[in-house]
Amino acid sequence: MSKTLEENKTFTKIDYSEKSLTNIEFDACTFIDCNFSKCDLSTSDFMDCRFENCNFSMAKFNNTGLKTISFKGCKLMGIDFTKCKDFLLAFSFQNCFLDYSTFSGKKITKTLFKDCSIKEADFSQADLTASEFLNCDLARTIFQQSILEKADFRSAYHYSIDPEFNRIKKAKFSLSGISGLLDKHQIIIED
Repeated sequence: MSKTLEENKTFTKIDYSEKSLTNIEFDACTFIDCNFSKCDLSTSDFMDCRFENCNFSMAKFNNTGLKTISFKGCKLMGIDFTKCKDFLLAFSFQNCFLDYSTFSGKKITKTLFKDCSIKEADFSQADLTASEFLNCDLARTIFQQSILEKADFRSAYHYSIDPEFNRIKKAKFSLSGISGLLDKHQIIIED
């Protein structure tokens, strides 16, 4: 079955909530102020697309392709990105809510997370090499057997990363964030 193709289109203020957008290919499309909550995006492919101020809460991404996608001001809470296609998986997030989302086991190197809330998310066994967490809240987010080499955490906060169980060679941290690397020791660090 061939996919429906949508190219170079802008979609504004469309309510896709609880609808099915399966088996569609979107190429170089822009979505502004759209509601995808509880939407089924399974088997669709998005390439070179931008999403601005969209709500994806509890959307389904089963076998969905996200290839060079930009999310700005979006709500992506509770999304299971592990179900996305691995082929050409690439995205960036700016001013987004990614709380309770799962990226476990995904290779998402050089990913930009800027001004995001990423609370209680799961990055266990993910490859985040050279990714940037700029001014992001990582409270209770899981990093377990993750590859964090060359990642930038200098302006991130509330993270807890165990250097024994994660690869952090050449990762960048601020002096004020060092306590996030020592949490398991329950030591007190004072200024």
